[in-house]
Amino acid sequence: MADQNGFGSNGNSKGNDRSQRSNSPIDRQLPADLEAERAVLGSILLLPEVFDEVALVIRPDDFYDDANRRIYEHLAAMHDVGQRIDPMLLVDRLRKAEIYDAVGGAAYLAEIGKQVPTAAHAEYYAKMVADKSVLRALIHASTDILHEAYEPSVETRVQLAKAEERVFAILEDRGAGQVSPIADVLQESLDRLDARMDQDHAFGGVETGFDDFDQLTGGLQNSELLILAARPSMGKTALAMNMTEHAVLQANVPTLFVSLEMAALELGDRLLCGVAEVNGNRLRNGTISTDERRQLVEAAATVSQAPLFIDDSPSRTMTEISANARRLKRRHGLGLVVIDYLQLIEPDNPRDPRQEQVSKIARRLKGLARELDVPVLCLAQLNRQVESTRDNKPQLSHLRESGAIEQDADVVMFVHRDEYYMTNEEDRETVRGEADLLIRKQRSGPTGDVKLTWVHEFTRFRNFSHKAYSEFQDFGAPPEGGF
Repeated sequence: MADQNGFGSNGNSKGNDRSQRSNSPIDRQLPADLEAERAVLGSILLLPEVFDEVALVIRPDDFYDDANRRIYEHLAAMHDVGQRIDPMLLVDRLRKAEIYDAVGGAAYLAEIGKQVPTAAHAEYYAKMVADKSVLRALIHASTDILHEAYEPSVETRVQLAKAEERVFAILEDRGAGQVSPIADVLQESLDRLDARMDQDHAFGGVETGFDDFDQLTGGLQNSELLILAARPSMGKTALAMNMTEHAVLQANVPTLFVSLEMAALELGDRLLCGVAEVNGNRLRNGTISTDERRQLVEAAATVSQAPLFIDDSPSRTMTEISANARRLKRRHGLGLVVIDYLQLIEPDNPRDPRQEQVSKIARRLKGLARELDVPVLCLAQLNRQVESTRDNKPQLSHLRESGAIEQDADVVMFVHRDEYYMTNEEDRETVRGEADLLIRKQRSGPTGDVKLTWVHEFTRFRNFSHKAYSEFQDFGAPPEGGF
C-alpha cells in the first residue's frame, strides 16, 4: 500500500540553510494512509463481525480523511444499536443524514467495497491507521511546543512540564485497556496470598515498618492512592517520613518525596535525627554531644546511599509532579511517591472554584498511581470541625475542601494523639507517647485503628509498646523485710 505521508525529497536535502530546515517540517503534509483507511471500511462492509476487533484499535478521530471518518462514525452507530451492516443500509443512513454526496456518493462507496478481497486483515489495517494518527498527534503537540517556545507566555519550567505532559498525553490516550483472562488474574492473586502467608505482607507494594498497619492493609499497595490526614502538629509529616525511611533503607525502594511545606534541609535534619535517634532540638541549637555527633555521621553515611529523591519546590502543579515522577521512574525504577501535602499543590487552572481544583488534583493523583503502578501517599489537612467533636477524633467528613479526596482515595487514614488535646498535666501523662492511626477507608480491606508510640524528642513514631506501669510492678513484690 502506498503511504501518503507527504515527506518528500526536501526533507533529505542537505543544502538548505538552518532557517529553512527548521521551518520545513511544519509545512509538510501530515502523515496518513488513505488506502489503509479505505481498507478498514471495506473490511467492515465485507464482514461486519470484524468491527469489534477494529473498535479496540481505532476511533473516529484517527481517520485523516473527513469522508472516511464520517462513514466510520455511521458504521459505528449502526453497530451500536444492533442494526445490520450492509452497503444498502449504509447508503440509506448517509442519505438521511444528508452527507451522501459529501462523502463521495456511489462512486466512492463502490471504491471502498472493492478495496479488499478479504476482511481477514482488518485489525492490521486498523493498526496502520492508528499509527498514522499517533504521528499526527505527535506533530501537532510538537508544533504547539515550538510556537510556545518562540513566544513564551509562562515560566520556562512550566513550559517544560507542559511539553512533557503533551507528549505523555498521547501515550496515555492510546493506552487501550487490557483484557486479562481470569486464570491469569487468579494466579496473581494466589501468588500474593502465598507471599502474605509467608509474612511478606507488602507483596505488590511497599512495607512501612509498622507491623500492625502492614498486617491490616498489606502495606502501601501499587496503583493505590493513600491519604494520610491530620490537624497541624499531629505528626503526619513525621509518620510519612518514618514510612519513607523504612522503604528506602530497609526495602531499598526508590522513593520521590515531594515537600511543598518544608525545605529539603529541614527534612534532611529530621531524617538524620530519626535514624540516629538524636534530639532534634539539640541539633538545631548546636548542643549535641560528641557521641551524638558520631551517631549523626554514621546515620548520614547510611542515609546517603538510600534511593531517596526530594523535591522541595514550594509551588508545584500536578503536571510538574507527574513529570518528575515519570522521569525518576524511567531512570531509577520509582517504587513510591510521597507528597506533603495535597492542599499546597498548585492548581493547573487557578480560576476554577477551590473545590473543583482539589477534586481535579485528587483525580490526577489517583491517575498517577495507576499510570506508574506505584503507591502514592499524599498528606492532607483536616478542617477545624474535628476539634468540635466530643472525642476530637477525625472522620471522613473532616477532610478539608473536597469530598472528592475521599472518593478517589483507596485508603484514608488519620493521625490522632489524645495528648495533644489535653490541658491537665495529670491526664496528659496517662496518654503521653500514645498515638492512633485511624484507618477510616480501605477499598480492598477492613478499617480499624492501629496503635503507635510517639517519641517526641526524636520526632518519630514506633510500633506500639505497652507502658510498664509502676503499680503493676509493685503488685506482688515481697514486703519490706521479706516474708
